[in-house]
Amino acid sequence: MDAIRRHVVVHGQVQGIGFRFSARVEAQRLGVSGWVRNRSDGAVEAEIEGEPPAIDAMLGWFDEGPPGASVTTMITSDLEPTGEHGFTVTV
Repeated sequence: MDAIRRHVVVHGQVQGIGFRFSARVEAQRLGVSGWVRNRSDGAVEAEIEGEPPAIDAMLGWFDEGPPGASVTTMITSDLEPTGEHGFTVTV
């Protein structure tokens, strides 16, 4: 399968609860590459890349978040794959 890449912005109670670090664990479990970071507006932003089933699963995870999260809105857009490997939490 060819890799796909998505840009994701998650709004709600998503900062201060370990969202980014939980996202990294989930991405590693699913074999998804990319990055995640907090935004100054209180949202969490990520780019994720991998095979379509893994990306769908990761998007499902983002829509729920870890325990303690309350996701109100998730906005996604398509990006061109970059061939990135690994998943990082950025500042």
